[in-house]
Amino acid sequence: MAETYGVGIGWRPEIAGFVAGLPGLRFAEVVAESVHAHGELPPGLGDLIERGVTVVPHGVRLSLGGAEPVDPQRVRHLAEVAERVRAPLVSEHIAFVRAGGVEAGHLLPLPRSREAVDAVVANVRRTQAELAVPLALEPIAALFDWPDDELSEADFLTEILDRTGAGLLLDVANVYANARNRGTDPLELLDELPLDRVAYVHVAGGAEHDGLYHDTHSHATPQPVLDLVGELCRRHRPPALMLERDGDYPPAAELRAELDAIAHAAGYPEVTAA
Repeated sequence: MAETYGVGIGWRPEIAGFVAGLPGLRFAEVVAESVHAHGELPPGLGDLIERGVTVVPHGVRLSLGGAEPVDPQRVRHLAEVAERVRAPLVSEHIAFVRAGGVEAGHLLPLPRSREAVDAVVANVRRTQAELAVPLALEPIAALFDWPDDELSEADFLTEILDRTGAGLLLDVANVYANARNRGTDPLELLDELPLDRVAYVHVAGGAEHDGLYHDTHSHATPQPVLDLVGELCRRHRPPALMLERDGDYPPAAELRAELDAIAHAAGYPEVTAA
């Protein structure tokens, strides 16, 4: 994303009216699998596009980290959705969601091994071959690390990006969650990542349960994540930051306040202002 889009929000049917009413909105993200490749766009999404809001499809089911090749039909759908919404890029996760025909229904972490790097790179290249726009990759939040990890998180990610030329979708909430659950400093990981490759940024809330911090997307963004947004922007200013909210939607006033808090932390104009 060559331009600066400021702060955006994930478009969801449950908050479509709220998103449509944000006067300063220039950027939104839509779950790719929620958009049909043909026929009508979801109500309100087409209006955003016609209004000039940049919409980025975000895939959740490609399983780029799987040992099996990506499903060509799923890749084709992602490419068609990108064309439909006039997207400047698309994004997906460095994770796997299926194996042997069994769907996990969740994003699962990979062992940080060289074999896993090879599998991700092969699937990313297969996907890029069908896309007319660039691809950004998102590292996920994980509640555990595999015992046979060979690479650090930063080295694992950097090698994948270097070998594929993909961009980085950096989720600062994931950085915070992983560091908190490992008992490490999130700023150390931030300083090891290739921030010059950041295409855009996710911001989200979470909650602690049984001693582990879960990246829920259904809680308000906590202050430590907002602080991390500020630290990121001091190191490298990303073109866009996006609030992910996937459930337990609060009243509109609270959502507006959360968006403005992210904008304030990043030094961007408020998305709730015209």
